[in-house]
Amino acid sequence: MAYSSRPTSMLPGAPGGSSMRQPSGSQSQQSSALSARIAAKKAELENLRQLRDLSGTLATQMQALENKVSTLKEGTEAVAYVLSNWDNVLRAITLASKKASGLHAPLAESESKNVGNEPSLPATLVRIPAEPREKTGE
Repeated sequence: MAYSSRPTSMLPGAPGGSSMRQPSGSQSQQSSALSARIAAKKAELENLRQLRDLSGTLATQMQALENKVSTLKEGTEAVAYVLSNWDNVLRAITLASKKASGLHAPLAESESKNVGNEPSLPATLVRIPAEPREKTGE
């Protein structure tokens, strides 16, 4: 019996084993499939980075929007507070007008005779018409 000078092994990872030999066409197919998979993963990574950047921008914009909405809310609360007190302001003006016209009653009566029965109103108060005036070309 002649022994061969080449070592042979039946272990799967051993060099020179006939079970691990693959044709060169199959190896190039695996290489191209692996390259395609790596390229796909790189594209996916780039898309994820863009998504992260856009998400960060969106989060910043949402924070700015939250600040603006809270400012708007505070302004709305201030307007609501003023409007809730508006009736009290009008009552105070009316009360002050009545009190002031009562203090100047003798002067008001003498002026009302001259003007045509219109009571004199205090000059220090501002009058806001409750009904819209007709446009007179002003």
